[in-house]
Amino acid sequence: MDQTISRPAIAPAPPPVLIGGAIPLIDVSGFLAGTPGAAEKAAAELAWAFENVGFYYLAGHGVPKPLIEAQYEQAARFHAQPIEEKLKLRVNEHTIGYMPIAETPPPNAAAQGKKPSQNEAYFLRRERDANDPNVIAGRRFHVQNQWPDNLPGFREQTLKYMRTMEALCQRLVRLYALALDLPENFFDACFKVPHMILRQSRYPQIDAADDQIASLVPHTDSGFMTLLPPNKVQGLSILVPSGQWADAPYVEDAFVVNGGDILHRWTNERFLSTPHRVRNVSGTLRYAIPFFCDPDHDTIIECLPSCRSADSPAKYPPIKFGDYALWFAAQRYQHMQNVKTPTAAEVAPGARATAAWKS
Repeated sequence: MDQTISRPAIAPAPPPVLIGGAIPLIDVSGFLAGTPGAAEKAAAELAWAFENVGFYYLAGHGVPKPLIEAQYEQAARFHAQPIEEKLKLRVNEHTIGYMPIAETPPPNAAAQGKKPSQNEAYFLRRERDANDPNVIAGRRFHVQNQWPDNLPGFREQTLKYMRTMEALCQRLVRLYALALDLPENFFDACFKVPHMILRQSRYPQIDAADDQIASLVPHTDSGFMTLLPPNKVQGLSILVPSGQWADAPYVEDAFVVNGGDILHRWTNERFLSTPHRVRNVSGTLRYAIPFFCDPDHDTIIECLPSCRSADSPAKYPPIKFGDYALWFAAQRYQHMQNVKTPTAAEVAPGARATAAWKS
């Protein structure tokens, strides 16, 4: 993907609105509508967001509010089932299916001296037909989803939501390319059939006085882009560069978006992968439906041409995204503990998943 850069650099510019004084709000409606100059403006704001915060609020995205609300309803509907029904779809080695609250902490939580994260989750990936060559071969993370058979309409609604989110991400990666001083279509090929996950989580209430327990322990994400739709039940906070935890409040019709370790690595650390956590002390159940969108598994992640120079050489060796995703999953999930993965030495120096973020 080493292409000649023939366009002028984007000058990072802070968006006009910072939510909570910390997290920028970026409106992409003009970009999506094709308004002249809108792409460059949004890209400059995106560059500033990732160079200074690692998170942003996404406004003007065009995802219908009823579609988002319907997906929250489906998440609650899934988790309202008896545990016996959910366990029929128990999460497998492809991280597809239902994951109950862990009994012991995985490596990234244990490294922080934390108890297991207090959330249960149901994972879905790209929908695949039984005749898909990847399914037949049993390729890691490329098998069929596990669907509940007693929730009419659940599958149809969920696939509609996932298709909508995939299409949005495929357009947004063009802004990321511009923000990184690359040709607008630079990422198109590796996001033609992106790696994607929909995680539908339920967070019970936790004891606010117990600092060893969290709904989701401090962590960074593994990939390129995570999108969290508006959530009226707060609980998410991010570790801003000052070292303080900043809450990410509800903003009407705006997604919370962040990058992960692969974006950080791909950009030679130019773009931040910011630690974040969830603590549900709201007094009610909290649901979340994060959508993760990453390059396809065969994409080689190596320092982008606009992010290296004689004075700033590449900090990381090339790695296939699928290999990194497999290693990362083993740091997070008990069900992956016995799966053969690349070693930390093979992944290093990008091995951030077990870092002990101070909280």
